[in-house]
Order: sequence, then C-alpha cells, then structure tokens
Amino acid sequence: MGLNDIKTRIAAAAEKAGRNADSITLIAVSKVQPEDRVLHVLDAGQRIFGENYVQEAQGKWPGWRDRFPGVELHMIGPVQSNKAKAAVGLFDAIHTLDRMSLAKKLAQQIADQGRAPQLFIQVNTGDEPQKAGILADELPGFLAACRDLGLAPQGLMCIPPEDQDPVSHFRLLRKLAGENDLPFLSMGMSADFEAAIAEGATHVRVGSAIFGARDYG
Repeated sequence: MGLNDIKTRIAAAAEKAGRNADSITLIAVSKVQPEDRVLHVLDAGQRIFGENYVQEAQGKWPGWRDRFPGVELHMIGPVQSNKAKAAVGLFDAIHTLDRMSLAKKLAQQIADQGRAPQLFIQVNTGDEPQKAGILADELPGFLAACRDLGLAPQGLMCIPPEDQDPVSHFRLLRKLAGENDLPFLSMGMSADFEAAIAEGATHVRVGSAIFGARDYG
C-alpha cells in the first residue's frame, strides 16, 4: 500500500457512493512514524497530516512546514488542558474536543492568539466508559455550551469500538451531525475508511496503510 493506493481507493469508494472524491479530505496520520517515511509522503505531495501528541508535533512540524509550504496539521489525539495553548498555536484543526474544561481552555486561547482552528466534537458513539468523547444524547447541550463560549464547532469525530461493526457508529455520527447542522464528519481509519466514505465521511484518518506499521519500540 501507499499514498497513491489510498487515494485510488478513496476515489473508488466515493464514486461507488455517488460522491465527489474532492469532498473527502485525506489526513495522513504521521504519529510515531520515522522521519524518512513522513518526508517520502511529503515529497509525494501530501500536505494534510494528523498527529496524536502535541509535544511530538512541536518537535518535528515547524521545520517541515518551512520546507513544505501549505502543510495543514490536524490534532486527532486527546488534548490535555495544559496543552491547549500549544495546540491552538500549532494545529489547523482539532478533532478531539471532548469536554467542557477543554472547551473553556480553547476558547481562551483562541481569543488570546487570534487563531481559530477548525473544531470537531468527539462523540463516544459506543458509550465506552474508558473512551473520551461526548455521549450522543449530551451532544446538543454540549454544542450549545461551546457556542456560548464563542466556539464554532463544524464537525463531529468518532472512533468506533474495536470489537463492533463500525458502520452503525458511522451512521449514528452522520445522524447527529445532520440534527445539529454540522457539515463535517471525521470518521474512518486504515481498516474502514471506505465504509466511512459510504456513510458520508468528509475526513478520513489513514496512517499505517500509507506509512506502514508503526514501531513503538
């Protein structure tokens, strides 16, 4: 696999779903990937990348951005409240707005820095106690509270339970987005992005299928 293969599969999935492939944003998830792999994908023309850790992204992307104009960074991992300042300063989108304490920190930093990343609310579609995210029935109230802070979330994100068919979770996220007038859906990863596209994903987060398996050792 690789970048071109994933782009071809995205285009095919979009066509099958009667959608325009240009309506789907491919986020290349570069967390914990060796520098040579990321540079190879940058050289191939990819400019939208996802990271899970603020500190890791701070250590590598400022220099790469100087070398590769047009890079767009998406935060797709949990954001600690004490990292809100750095996250707002570094990322163009944050997919993991998952609690009111973080919303307040982000609102303050957006006001202070005059920089407003695109925001996605993470929804815990599987109601998993160990997983971050707003529960589905709490979404309208949370969204209203965010807007009261001056935030303008534009989409929803989910990570379906590993032991379940993801399609029902993608459908729930699409339903919630429609009910709350949110245009963007961040859903689908290496193993299931084609199913997510069939259910309306506007952003897919693909890592190992582009870069190869991660080495956490």
